[in-house]
Amino acid sequence: METTTTSAAVTTTVNTGGLHSVEVNPRHHILNRAFALIYLFAILVLFYNHILKLLNSTNSFVTFSISFSILISDLILAFMWTTIQSFRMRPLTRQQYPEKITKNFSNEINNFPAFDIFICTADPYKEPPLNVVNTALSVMAYDYNPIEKISIYVSDDGGSELTLFAFMEAAKFAVYWLPFCRENKIIQRSPDAYFNSNYTENSETKKIKLMYENMKKRIEEVIERGKVDEDYINNEEELQAFTKFWTPEFTRHNHPSIIQVLLESGKDEDMTSHGMPNLIYLSREKNKSSPHHFKAGALNALLRVSGIMTNAPIVLTLDCDMYSNDPSTPQRALCYFLDPTLRPNLAYVQFPQTFHGLNEADIYASEIKGLFFTNPIGMDGLNGPNYVGTGCFFRRRAFFGTPSTFEQPEIPELFPDHVVNKPIQAQEILRRAHYVASFNYESGSNWGSKMGFRYGSLVEDYYTGYRVQCEGWKSVFCNPKRPAFLGDIPISLYDVVSQNKRWSVGLLEVAFSKYSPLTFGVQSMGLVMAHCYSHYAFWPIWSIPLTLYAFIPQLTLLNGVTIFPKVSDPWFYLYVFMFLGAYGQDCLVFMSNEGTFKRWWSDQRMWMIRGLTSFLFGTIEYLTKHLGISTQGFNLTSKVVDNDQGKRYHQGIFEFGVVSPMFVILATTSIINLVAFLKSLAQIFNGDRNLDGIFIQMFIAGFVVINCLPIYEAMVLRSDKGRMPTRVTIFSTFLACTLYMAFAFLLGNM
Repeated sequence: METTTTSAAVTTTVNTGGLHSVEVNPRHHILNRAFALIYLFAILVLFYNHILKLLNSTNSFVTFSISFSILISDLILAFMWTTIQSFRMRPLTRQQYPEKITKNFSNEINNFPAFDIFICTADPYKEPPLNVVNTALSVMAYDYNPIEKISIYVSDDGGSELTLFAFMEAAKFAVYWLPFCRENKIIQRSPDAYFNSNYTENSETKKIKLMYENMKKRIEEVIERGKVDEDYINNEEELQAFTKFWTPEFTRHNHPSIIQVLLESGKDEDMTSHGMPNLIYLSREKNKSSPHHFKAGALNALLRVSGIMTNAPIVLTLDCDMYSNDPSTPQRALCYFLDPTLRPNLAYVQFPQTFHGLNEADIYASEIKGLFFTNPIGMDGLNGPNYVGTGCFFRRRAFFGTPSTFEQPEIPELFPDHVVNKPIQAQEILRRAHYVASFNYESGSNWGSKMGFRYGSLVEDYYTGYRVQCEGWKSVFCNPKRPAFLGDIPISLYDVVSQNKRWSVGLLEVAFSKYSPLTFGVQSMGLVMAHCYSHYAFWPIWSIPLTLYAFIPQLTLLNGVTIFPKVSDPWFYLYVFMFLGAYGQDCLVFMSNEGTFKRWWSDQRMWMIRGLTSFLFGTIEYLTKHLGISTQGFNLTSKVVDNDQGKRYHQGIFEFGVVSPMFVILATTSIINLVAFLKSLAQIFNGDRNLDGIFIQMFIAGFVVINCLPIYEAMVLRSDKGRMPTRVTIFSTFLACTLYMAFAFLLGNM
């Protein structure tokens, strides 16, 4: 172990042969903790003021209710602020040295662990198979020797023949693509990303690009037709695969398991006679009479099928659109898995979720810097980051009990240390693989509760990582300078808030379960780490203070009622400090992690938008679900990009375009805040009101108005398809008037 100390930080290099180092900055820790203490004191003083107001209140029930609502809002804001501070107690950064692996372990290269790579898809129309193919090809071309130690499993939970056809085409193209990447030392190994970059054009690249375009054309034609016609099938083996499974009785919710080996290592070779990785297509058996547990169920089927066929000790999970951007990524993960000091308790190595194609301001805050960058750095100084569903290398053993207690699967072939000594297409192997992919295999077992990916929440990634860490496992955040993976982003506001609404339902399922981070989490992993997970679990309750602050100050302002201290009141400066302190700290943290002010502004605006849409409607859906009222369930986010939408997105223009209750709330909020701000401004200029008494209410309304500028533009100034639908604008205006009159009636009868 080496320790290097400088004036700014303490850098500790740990590992066999120095494969990685850790950098901690004590100065930042001290400043963060000092600010947290000061701000915490301010929160206590604020609540003292709230209590004084309530105790001294002699007015009507309406006034009391308003004061109590503001108190509840501030309590929730204070709770969420304390959970955020958990991420800032001990942040650390890591550096890997993958080039040292070959040098330090030159005699052990053939003994390096194998990798099973899981790619999940579920709908060929929302998740275009060509995107999934590019993801698969990018990881098939990893710089890992021998390449035969890599196996790619594609889970098609939609059971679509279109997806299988796309991967049959990908297997043929891979024979040429893999040696092309290897011989030319290509870094960008997703074909689509490579051919859209500034690559060097020559006869070889022209030839491989033509092959890719031909593959792309065939796949897109089949998708357009909606079926695989016989003229697209090249041989009897392919024909048999389609006719055997896709019978008239076949539906996506009721079909047998399909396992198709498209490439077999040790048997198939590329055009230069080098070996190929395994490529296996899987669509698990489904039956309407049995729950399938969405993506978690698909991942567990992959875990079992891969256990039967290859049983690699390390598993990589990837979203279908998250392609590899660095062929040395497996070696970076090994920098931690090969460290004997980490090995006993290391469950997974999480890479950040990074996206390409973001516009300059990142108007939808799709980067989600807190979730994917700043917070994992903070958690890495504790027990390690949470699992975010993609770009994560797992130790297979971590799915089977605690580090010290092994949870035994039903058959010995699923044991993590089981050695597969038969070809993956052997009849016995395929028979067992179909057996563990059957719809009733998990019945009466511990799958989803004590083994594998965990059931009980729509956010299976968050919940699985949380439960694994509660069992005593640790994780590592690996954030190299060159992003390891790049994914697509939703480019319409409706897709963004719908995705976040689904997350909100899943998070609340954890927050109010017997495994709540506030109870079970504190007991299992300690207060600070549990607070990190609590921050995510209770994300949706942001909706309560954000909704109340979006309406109450403004409606009271419209009716001439003051609810905050005057500028001349000493309590006013407490509010100023709390606003500037919270926003200032958030901005500093954001920008210190390679952020820009423009993107931070988008981030805080989307926080407010999510509060009034995703978080609010997610909370409502969670409550209705638990009252036994039917809900929508799991919905995929569309990965299909409309050309006009794409142009508007890159111009920084918000995309509305659909009628949605979530947009009604946004439009109503924007109308009420604008009217409240303009009316008060006019009254001040006319001398009817004094700014001293209504400054805070006007500031809140004005701040909301500034953040709502894209909404006003969409309601009034735009005529394109992405504008706010006229029906939404009309209904929102009516709703705003109704709320105003209701408040006027209530406040007039105080």
